Amino acid sequence: MDLATSRRRTALFALFLTVGLGLSSWVTRTPDIRDLLGASTAEMGLVLFGLSGGSMIGILSSGPLVSRFGARPIVAIGSLSIVLAMPVIGLGAALSQSLLVAAGLFLFGFGMGGGEVGMNIEGADVERVTSRPVLPVLHGCFSLGTVLGAAGGMALTAASFPVAWHLALLGATTLPLVLWSLFQLPAGIGITPASVGVKGQAVWRDRRLALIGLIVLAMALAEGAANDWLPLMMVDGHGMDPALGSGVYVAFAAAMTIGRFTGTFFINRFGRVAVLCASALIGGAGLALVIFVDNAIVAATAVLLWGLGAALGFPVVLSAAADSGPNPTARVSLVATVGYVAFLVGPPALGWLGEHYGLRGAMIVVLAFLALAAVLAPALRPGASVDVPVTEPARV
Repeated sequence: MDLATSRRRTALFALFLTVGLGLSSWVTRTPDIRDLLGASTAEMGLVLFGLSGGSMIGILSSGPLVSRFGARPIVAIGSLSIVLAMPVIGLGAALSQSLLVAAGLFLFGFGMGGGEVGMNIEGADVERVTSRPVLPVLHGCFSLGTVLGAAGGMALTAASFPVAWHLALLGATTLPLVLWSLFQLPAGIGITPASVGVKGQAVWRDRRLALIGLIVLAMALAEGAANDWLPLMMVDGHGMDPALGSGVYVAFAAAMTIGRFTGTFFINRFGRVAVLCASALIGGAGLALVIFVDNAIVAATAVLLWGLGAALGFPVVLSAAADSGPNPTARVSLVATVGYVAFLVGPPALGWLGEHYGLRGAMIVVLAFLALAAVLAPALRPGASVDVPVTEPARV
């Protein structure tokens, strides 16, 4: 690997890490932010629609923008938006202004939805250049960021450190890292010539890609549900105090990190189909214990299975999308868009269900999607037919 590619990969590691830091810092402080706002579960769901609105705009615009201008400017706008969003969310919480918190989440969602689509396109291109799996490790850096951010958030929650100062300091410290990283990305990655763009418009009609999209929707929902609701579910559904609820989220993020950094070995050894199917079943088993067993210790332990199961879904499916046919940029963009819609938009809908059935009851929807992902896993095999019998051999 040449120096430029090595620096490019390192820059992507840093950018994914920054997103994880920002997301988990917000998540671990949600009980405190909820209390500062005086919001109910349903009202917190409405606040989260700021995240959803921003993410939808970022997600839906990112593919066409990358095709026209390349990934680097889209990644730059997205990453800087995330950095700026942190102090805005903190200020809104300090002022007890739900609209300002929602505005900060809108900015965060816009940056995450758009920027990460560009980063995944960059990561898929690095895989092409190096002929090595890269996306699992990139997403592992995101998970590592969530561990570090969640650990810091848990400690600051226990110390009653003000939310506004916490998130403002995070924005200030990550800005230099983001700026360095952006200068390491080459220009022009992801630009689709006009002659290819016409063919790319038909990508969404590919039936196999549609199945891949359903899989990523399920796996991203399993990850996103934990990122937005796990601390509150431990507090409200299993009677934990806020600091301990944040600690359970740290365990989830740690399990995700371990799964992603070790995932390359299992993918190379057993293939995508077996890894994805096993991931969905393991994650489903953990989530089922959290939902149906009324015991805080069992629930906290089961979160490790949930995290391990959700770890490889997103990167494995994106790699499959990249080599599922011609015009890989359009394919990765489309599947990443579906994934981030589920990741960022699904959790607010779970908040509405949680208001009526409790957060544990709402997670039954996520459990059903994980079962669907296990059934559809054979669609990830290169050259697989759209008819995906579950009994097919699971090796790539």
